[in-house]
Amino acid sequence: MNIAVLVKQVPDSADIKMDPKTGTLVREGVASVMNPDDRLALEAALGLKDALGGTLTALSMGPPQAVDVLSEALAMGADRGVLLSDRNFAGADTWATSYTLGRALEALMATAPLDLVVCGRQASDGDTAQIGPQVAEHLGWPQVTYAERLEMADGELLVWRRLTGGVEKVACPLPAVVTVLALERLPRWPRVGRLLWACGDKAPIESWNAADIAAPARLTGLRGSLTQVVKTFSPKSERATRWLEGGSVEQARDLVNGLRALKLL
Repeated sequence: MNIAVLVKQVPDSADIKMDPKTGTLVREGVASVMNPDDRLALEAALGLKDALGGTLTALSMGPPQAVDVLSEALAMGADRGVLLSDRNFAGADTWATSYTLGRALEALMATAPLDLVVCGRQASDGDTAQIGPQVAEHLGWPQVTYAERLEMADGELLVWRRLTGGVEKVACPLPAVVTVLALERLPRWPRVGRLLWACGDKAPIESWNAADIAAPARLTGLRGSLTQVVKTFSPKSERATRWLEGGSVEQARDLVNGLRALKLL
């Protein structure tokens, strides 16, 4: 089984800061990590590879330093890493990002078929949950979202998806795109020996630009984006405390009257 996993480098959620003037995330000097949902997706894909064999390619779009998440993916068990890095990719919204990732997946399939693309439900620095479904649309493949367990049976992919009211089990033909929300197990740790190998000069990590995937500049990055963020800001949180006086009856009456005045009752 040949699998591709989409992974993204994001700021460590424990150290996120926002520039009050520009309204953008401060990335300089902030530690970067693999997106938590993508780590779950990688573990789910590695579980299929362990059971069925085949190859696993980790694919990421970002600046040159995003190669670190590909090295980590290799250390966890991926066979190959591909970094999409080009100035033309900068400023991409979800539409331009999914187009670029889709073109890269098509480039991968030009040399070997893919059976499955797995990614996290959403990225912690965007929270849109749009990339997986948009990539599926670009490829023309079926998609299953909010997965927490993956298995193969009789040539079909069985997916347990977490819903608000419980868990739904679906069967999906391949090739397909799956987004992962949770897992029944914790992701494995990178192995030290593989990590040293993955960080070396001979690690199987390639860097592709727009020309390598035949992606026109007008369709990628800011130029290819259908949406633009006008303003980003941290919501202001203000609290006011009013102490209720008198006995319990008076306090209850004042509380109800106060809630009615605020149109909460």
